Amino acid sequence: MSLPVLITGASQRLGLAMAESLLDQKIPVVITYRTYKPSVASLKERGATVIQADFSTEQAIDRAIAEIKAINKSYRAVIHNASDWAIDDKYENKDQLMAYMMRIHALVPYRINLALETHLTNHNLVADIIHMTDYVQETGSEKHMAYAASKAALHNLTLSFAKRLAPKVKVNSIAPALLMFNDGDSDHYKEKARTKSLLEVVPGAQEAVKAMHYLMQSEYITGQTLHLDGGRHLK
Repeated sequence: MSLPVLITGASQRLGLAMAESLLDQKIPVVITYRTYKPSVASLKERGATVIQADFSTEQAIDRAIAEIKAINKSYRAVIHNASDWAIDDKYENKDQLMAYMMRIHALVPYRINLALETHLTNHNLVADIIHMTDYVQETGSEKHMAYAASKAALHNLTLSFAKRLAPKVKVNSIAPALLMFNDGDSDHYKEKARTKSLLEVVPGAQEAVKAMHYLMQSEYITGQTLHLDGGRHLK
């Protein structure tokens, strides 16, 4: 039987699509979710192991790690997708905002990667860690400054863990720009958003799924960022 893949934040959007794709291939999946959604029940019905974890406190992180370690003694891959796209102006307490962003996007992956080091290296396969970062890690963001800074921190962790865990574990990032719209986005916004990339498309979650499979199947990529931006960096 295949070793399981852990995906944090897999109840919606990119994480959900990744989990569904792995289950389609009969690969066991362990997911964490912050807020219950019908998709969680659907994944569980398909055989996924689900863990409720909001990662809001040190105790919550400890509890989630203990559950993850208890579920299986070995993992094929860890995909860090848990995220929160916080807007700076909506938070009066900027210290709390930055601490929250760093906790979700940097501290949680850091803690989980260290905790699962043995679980990723105690088998004969070359394992994978994939950090879901963001296009703004290199450009910054006026409205999402704390978010962008924390994703840049996660990008740097990719480099550090690639060094620490080689050659048993490949560690890479996937840095998407806009891959899919939100419910309620206006036609005007959608049209404007499409023009931000050279290819002028919003390809959907499957673009991230294909990137995940590419990195996991590769035998010679580590410490790299796979940019999914449609050439947006050249506009």
